[in-house]
Amino acid sequence: MDRYKRNRIAFGLGTIGRDMLFTLISMYLMVYLTEILDLPDSVMWWMTGILTVLRIFDAVNDPFMGYIVDNTHSRYGKFKPWIVIGGLIGGILTVLLFTDLGLSGTSLILSFGIIYLLWDLIYGTNDIAYWSMLPSLAIDQKEREKTGAFARICANIGMYAIVVGILPVTNALGGDKKAWFILAVSVVAITWLFLLFTLIGVKEDRSLYRDEEHTTLKEIVSVLFRNDQLMYTAASMGLFMIGYVTTTTFGVYFFKYAFRDEGMYPVFAGILGVSQLAALSMFHMFSKRFTRKQLYGAATVMVAVGYVLFFLSPMNMVFIGISGVLIFVAEAFIQLLMLMFMSDTVEYGQWKLGRRNESITFSVQPFINKIGGAIANGIVGVTLILSGINSAARPEDVTAEGLLIMKFSMLILPLFFIAAGYIVYRLKYRIDKEMFDKIVDDLVERGDIRRQE
Repeated sequence: MDRYKRNRIAFGLGTIGRDMLFTLISMYLMVYLTEILDLPDSVMWWMTGILTVLRIFDAVNDPFMGYIVDNTHSRYGKFKPWIVIGGLIGGILTVLLFTDLGLSGTSLILSFGIIYLLWDLIYGTNDIAYWSMLPSLAIDQKEREKTGAFARICANIGMYAIVVGILPVTNALGGDKKAWFILAVSVVAITWLFLLFTLIGVKEDRSLYRDEEHTTLKEIVSVLFRNDQLMYTAASMGLFMIGYVTTTTFGVYFFKYAFRDEGMYPVFAGILGVSQLAALSMFHMFSKRFTRKQLYGAATVMVAVGYVLFFLSPMNMVFIGISGVLIFVAEAFIQLLMLMFMSDTVEYGQWKLGRRNESITFSVQPFINKIGGAIANGIVGVTLILSGINSAARPEDVTAEGLLIMKFSMLILPLFFIAAGYIVYRLKYRIDKEMFDKIVDDLVERGDIRRQE
């Protein structure tokens, strides 16, 4: 097996467990708080505030974590030590978030806030180190697309393993606090297992790049804000993530309170999972025939059509299923394209500023995910309270007005955010294949990189 294929497989497999863990927190921690712990509105206002404010606060720290990773020099490279540290400690904190500590009121709010903040900080170290490894595995755009596509396929397998399985598994285990604790422990064990594929199997070739001087704290601002293409990518990706996370977080609530059949949620999620995996598997075929700009435009149109159809659909799985497939197939393409856009800004930054700084550049990704997740969780938390869903004892207790509020927040608001992200991209992003090839040629001529054999 050649080096590129081995790295592609080992790098991709490592994302399976990581995305299981991230999905458990990002999509279902709110469900755990409202449906399992059954917290009152008075406490949920605090929990919603904590999830929103702490994610924003922690996101600001991500560039400093990228700075630490970029300045790490060890016998194992600069990425793998932080993948290990973040993976191990982040796993322990994940279990604590789904552990009933027997607290209530102020003590519950404080302990949850501390554990959640630590989780956000530690998981960020793993996420930054992991994804910033991607640009170092291949310089060629098409090779990056293959590696990125396989990684997104594996990541989606992990995500949908949780999305499809969480209700059947927890219900089979009793559907109580203990069931969710057992699930959290199992997910963490799987995460650690799959990270071993990356830690053992991925072999970097650092000889491709010129050794760089130590990056100072003052230079972080320059690396980020003078890389204009990175900033535009961040803005576009951030707007997309707000919309994407908002919609996915509402999934369980929609099927329980609007569709009135919670058991159909895993079926719906399974259909979407298969559709997204099929789309990602075919991405390379589409990328041979169409430019990234064309693919992003077509995907955005599909998302818009899907959202409008979903909002207008009757409570019938045929209509809802078709709408969901349109939305999530297109969003799978957009997620992969965003990853490629950000990867290419590494060489752009090196070309423009004379520094490579993969990890500082990719610290923008968890920053975006946290800001997007914070705003999305804020939208979801406030919607659940204002619509009456959080205080409802039964689905029948939620009024038609309350359901309309939920559908608006789940489907119409996200559409505006995703469309705005596309507009930013079209107006400001300019690294196409021709420009990227020129950048690589210039970097080779300067001696900053060498071509891969």
